[in-house]
Amino acid sequence: MVTSAAPILAPSPLPQRPRRVLIATDTYPPDVNGTAYFTHRLACGLAGRDNEVHVICCSDEGPARTESLDGVTVHRLRSAPLLVHPTMRVSLPSRLDRLVRHIAPDVLHVQGHFVVGRAAISAARRGGVPVVATNHFMPDNLFQFAHVPGPLREQVARLAWRDFNRIFSRVDRVTTPTRIAAGLLTDRGFTRSVEAVSCGIDLARFHPHAEPRAWARKAFDLPDRDTVLFVGRLDEEKRLEDLVRALPYVLNETDAQIALVGTGGQRAALERLAHRIGVGDRVIFLGFVPDETIPQVYAAADVFAMPSVAELQSIATLEAMATGLPVVAADAMALPHLVRPGENGHLFAPGDVRGLAKHLGDLLRSPQARASMGAVSRSIALTHDHQASLARFEAIYQEVAR
Repeated sequence: MVTSAAPILAPSPLPQRPRRVLIATDTYPPDVNGTAYFTHRLACGLAGRDNEVHVICCSDEGPARTESLDGVTVHRLRSAPLLVHPTMRVSLPSRLDRLVRHIAPDVLHVQGHFVVGRAAISAARRGGVPVVATNHFMPDNLFQFAHVPGPLREQVARLAWRDFNRIFSRVDRVTTPTRIAAGLLTDRGFTRSVEAVSCGIDLARFHPHAEPRAWARKAFDLPDRDTVLFVGRLDEEKRLEDLVRALPYVLNETDAQIALVGTGGQRAALERLAHRIGVGDRVIFLGFVPDETIPQVYAAADVFAMPSVAELQSIATLEAMATGLPVVAADAMALPHLVRPGENGHLFAPGDVRGLAKHLGDLLRSPQARASMGAVSRSIALTHDHQASLARFEAIYQEVAR
């Protein structure tokens, strides 16, 4: 009997699963701050690019829970109120080994070196998971919350940077939003290489609006007059008292108002200051504005102001630029990275209220200058597309996983 050999079949290719990214952060929506917003956009953006994304963060309500939000699995750790700040919470995870083993990530991406971040780094190191870390930290951001007295701030800052260096020296790759921010780490004794990767913005959401500003102002009950806008936390390091103090000088030459979007511990003090110097009716506090409505806020403004001295990039400034607004910003930290004096706005020395007022007044009196500088702002913002940032982070994940 003649028999034929059975055909040799090629082995079936092994099924490929998506890259599994674990993001660890101490702050995540509904928290309202730049790090929380960036981390949310990072998580959702990676999920939209076919990655499997998990986030470990504090519970916003106290008890631990796991939920699926926007295509991301969010593991909220049990938390308690932070005594020094009534709206913030803190988790106290001793070890995250079990959760990290359960998720089995290909890479861990931490957004800070505080409680959740350092616990996740330790668990990842024990479990052999590569770690990427992005720094959003400056000691200035903590001084108000921790009620650190002025004379002690330099010493506290040195201790904080020493702690940062110790934790982030354990990871495989470090990024920060700008070259200036990367230089800050080097200046503070961090000896590892640091890559600048922009936080990026969604250029499809933030773009110039064709409708009249009066329409957008009406949506926020703003009087129809020239408007200087600030978006962010109303906290000490934002130096908003400089902006309020500049307004009387601006009003000597043009009819204007300031709109402040955000919440924070300095609101009451700013309200008192505005009334004391006679501009209480021209400083308008819009409070919390939902993220989906933020593009319309920029559409209501003529000029964006950022007097902060503690910005590692300033996502709000980038968003304003993407909508075609000229910017007047403090010549401090990473803001000069975004503002080209005389091209898309002006820089002023922190604390120079008259200089700030002059720049604001010059722009408010010249629609032509606002239009030309706003166009340059938009062109600069186009280089910060968040899809390019997401692609770079994916490449870094691939590099550290080899």
